[in-house]
Amino acid sequence: MLKPQLQQSSQSTKTLIPSWNTNPLLLASFPINILNKNFKLTKKNNFRVHHNYNGANTTKAVLNSTEKSTGVKAVVTVQNQVDLSLSRGLDDIGDLLGKSLLLWIVAAELDHKTGIEKPSIRAFAHRGRDVDCDTHYEADFVIPEDFGEVGAILIENEHHREMYVKNIVIDGFVHGKVEITCNSWVHSKFDNPDKRIFFTNKSYLPSQTPSGVRRLREEELVTLRGDGIGERKVFERIYDYDVYNDLGEPDSNNDDAKRPVLGGKELPYPRRCRTGRKRSKNDPLSETRSTFVYVPRDEAFSEVKSLTFSGNTIYSVLHAVVPALESVVTDPNLGFPHFPAIDSLFNVGVDLPGLGDKKSGLFNVIPRLIKAISDTGKDVLLFESPQLVQRDKFSWFRDVEFARQTLAGLNPYSIRLVTEWPLRSKLDPNVYGPPESEITKELIEKEIGNNITVEQAVQQKKLFILDYHDLLLPYVNKVNELKGSVLYGSRTIFFLTPKGTLKPLAIELTRPPVDDKPQWKEVYSPNDWNATGAWLWKLAKAHVLSHDSGYHQLVSHWLRTHCCTEPYIIATNRQLSAMHPIYRLLHPHFRYTMEINALAREALINANGIIESSFFPGKYAIELSSIAYGAEWRFDREALPQNLISRGLAVEDPNEPHGLKLAIEDYPFANDGLVLWDILKQWVTNYVNHYYPQTNLIESDKELQAWWSEIKNVGHGDKRNEPWWPELKTPNDLIGIVTTIVWVTSGHHAAVNFGQYSYAGYFPNRPAIARSKMPTEDPTAEEWEWFMNKPEEALLRCFPSQIQATKVMTILDVLSNHSPDEEYIGEKIEPYWAEDPVIKAAFEVFSGKLKELEGIIDARNNDSKLNNRYGAGVMPYELLKPYSEPGVTGKGVPYSISI
Repeated sequence: MLKPQLQQSSQSTKTLIPSWNTNPLLLASFPINILNKNFKLTKKNNFRVHHNYNGANTTKAVLNSTEKSTGVKAVVTVQNQVDLSLSRGLDDIGDLLGKSLLLWIVAAELDHKTGIEKPSIRAFAHRGRDVDCDTHYEADFVIPEDFGEVGAILIENEHHREMYVKNIVIDGFVHGKVEITCNSWVHSKFDNPDKRIFFTNKSYLPSQTPSGVRRLREEELVTLRGDGIGERKVFERIYDYDVYNDLGEPDSNNDDAKRPVLGGKELPYPRRCRTGRKRSKNDPLSETRSTFVYVPRDEAFSEVKSLTFSGNTIYSVLHAVVPALESVVTDPNLGFPHFPAIDSLFNVGVDLPGLGDKKSGLFNVIPRLIKAISDTGKDVLLFESPQLVQRDKFSWFRDVEFARQTLAGLNPYSIRLVTEWPLRSKLDPNVYGPPESEITKELIEKEIGNNITVEQAVQQKKLFILDYHDLLLPYVNKVNELKGSVLYGSRTIFFLTPKGTLKPLAIELTRPPVDDKPQWKEVYSPNDWNATGAWLWKLAKAHVLSHDSGYHQLVSHWLRTHCCTEPYIIATNRQLSAMHPIYRLLHPHFRYTMEINALAREALINANGIIESSFFPGKYAIELSSIAYGAEWRFDREALPQNLISRGLAVEDPNEPHGLKLAIEDYPFANDGLVLWDILKQWVTNYVNHYYPQTNLIESDKELQAWWSEIKNVGHGDKRNEPWWPELKTPNDLIGIVTTIVWVTSGHHAAVNFGQYSYAGYFPNRPAIARSKMPTEDPTAEEWEWFMNKPEEALLRCFPSQIQATKVMTILDVLSNHSPDEEYIGEKIEPYWAEDPVIKAAFEVFSGKLKELEGIIDARNNDSKLNNRYGAGVMPYELLKPYSEPGVTGKGVPYSISI
């Protein structure tokens, strides 16, 4: 319905097509119904072109005199951009002439008389006023009385440069304003003549789509899928799949730059977004690398993120700060001579001449890291003291902190229950040596020291393990061939004390047979009564911590959040329409992820990049994450409750608050995570049940079924035949699937990312690599004598080199940062959700529960009975607190994996 102020076109008309030529007669042959090649307008007889020349060119499209009409106004909000290109002048002229944006309003329903699409109404939008950092473009339309509701709007960008359109508001309809949320880049018609389609904010299942926009809904998905041909261009929005074949550089002169393709039978891996770059000459299976890594245009960082903060910060660190460090530290193998040299990173800094010069721009981009020392006139890389050492400088040295961090540190995903004794490897003994562990019953019972047997400890769920033995052992000999890196398979055993804390009991390090040497393995235990044993224990801990750090970065962080989420994003855009309610539920959780992943492929996980040069697997780092994906990753166990159950850390118990009884009651990650999981699940449940009130709507939703099928069979296609994939037949199935995806992108990622600098910024607490073998592994007399005389130096030599440590610290500082435009879960309602009263009410409950979680976490951190998160010098566990201010805070849960 339209507002009642109807008018006859003979009496008054609204401008529909402003003039764009000095000769108005040229317009007589210009078709009013120009759209893209697939868009056909009908019922042209409703319109005629009327010319009125009175010294100025004013051409109007009006209705027939018998057709009642009304006027409506559309306001398009466009984000201002910094543009110094030559096309800027042409675009400014276009704005003056009224040629900025050409709009078509599309009716929601078909013509009930003819059964075909109603004619769409077209008008140019002219530039209006600037508001804050936006520009308003305004268009006037003449709408027939029987036009009905708006279903979509099409945009043709007349500028030579793209425009970021935030939203469109159409005013003049009797049912109120029509708001269309865009938040999207609109390409120039000179790059692509096809029009952009934006649907209204009301969500529809495919079967409920208004008849007038069904074709547009289908055609938009076809556009987003592309044809799988050619190299993708920067302005495109095409989502397609490819394997990870662009990490190495087979065509370079450096033989050490080749890397295997990840994705396929031998090295299974999730799929990434296809870029279409040409293939390598020396390896046709690999893609050549370039400085431009394509991501679909709307996946790129916003200007706030890319120009003023995180995006540019990461790029600056990778391309300016890290090379500067490498040029200053002339010996890449040089370690720290003593612990005061490590402390100097936080109070003296590293000289980086010229890097902090205001002209370089880096001082403004990353002032937290690069600071000018006024009294010396030097520019230095000066690190902030991490929260861990601010609270207790020596906490990293103690076993209780070593154990505590398995539950409340950076990698709470690896600790698991010991369910069988004795420990035994599953690897082939003919290749890797005897499978039996050297950790004996007698040793464990001695270390427990409270009259409990190993069998009783296992039965009572008192023994826990960090087990990197079978995953790492096949790579030990290969990694040990690399310069400056030593690897073992490792097992670390913990005992749950009556205080609810873990006590480390033993560490086993294993080297498989190599050359003519048999398998070597040795067990170390805390040894306070013997100086030699105490130092060997500290060195063994350094090796285990490097394993845990590498696993955290490569598997818990990169693989399970960044990497495994990219197929979800691709499938969502290819198979779910932008008006699908599940698309709109998931969309905030995918913000910036593909862009940050592309940056990672460019300079973090690539051959000889930051990860390979600074973490223990070296050139095998990402390959190792592929082995972990093949052996360990299961979609169903990415859900937090199932993950805890699979590791023996919880059992189902309907009498417990979250339906789970934890094996370790004071497990900060699990305690806070389960509250957050339940909040997320309730929000998803309310949302899904609103749009799918009947079970049959799930199986009849063709877009939804295609989406889930593509995730399983293409995006994670190397695991397509696994029996554990959930079915998608009922609303409960969908709730479980969506909650898992939402958890991974929000809670899981926050727990393993935003504490990186707080915990690992002081690298002795979490060394990323171990560079020397244990003194007890086949030592010469000279080696043993040197260790006995200089055990502290032995530990320092085991730690990362100066360049490795400073590079990792720099990257972790940036990755731990919250952007000023961060979007935290539940903080702000999406426009699509706000338009539906039921969803709006559900969101308010969701948001309120998250605010309650803030208080719950604060209370837990002040509870003296919870020793794993409270105590003198103990860091409170805040990684799952929903909100944070910008910067390195060690808290805050964004919707998405945006850094």
